Amino acid sequence: MSGAVENTRARPVQSDRKPVATPVVEGEAEGESRPSARASTADRHVGSRIRERRVMLGLSQQQLAQMIGVTYQQAHKYERGLNRISAGRLYEIAQVLNVPVSWFFEGLSAESLPLEMTPRQRMCLELARNFAAIDNEKHQEALSAMARALAAQSQNGASRPE
Repeated sequence: MSGAVENTRARPVQSDRKPVATPVVEGEAEGESRPSARASTADRHVGSRIRERRVMLGLSQQQLAQMIGVTYQQAHKYERGLNRISAGRLYEIAQVLNVPVSWFFEGLSAESLPLEMTPRQRMCLELARNFAAIDNEKHQEALSAMARALAAQSQNGASRPE
């Protein structure tokens, strides 16, 4: 078909060798290596810690994305560990979430395997999310006082299973 433009890059001719086909990925600079298709355990761990802290603060992914200057989709990929986070971006995220950069790596060890959230962790995240959604500050204070009282009662051994 005349007038059709093919998306190829000119490659130098190599004498005495067969040409090697190299895939061209749109948006990738020549000579740049692609990141591995699978996220590392560290990427997933850092992403889950970002999500955990975001939920603790009662922020949506959209709000976090706006605060760090990325799209909602990019913030989602960071939290899932699908995209790696540069040192500068991680520093920025730490500033926005008011934690030191090292906080994102707490609990990560060379032997650690990716773990699913426990039901208790899910309940704690849900509690934090629901608490942050309460608009009335007096209601938040009352709920916080109740939680402290229940915790103190449990620590004193005064609670009895029913």
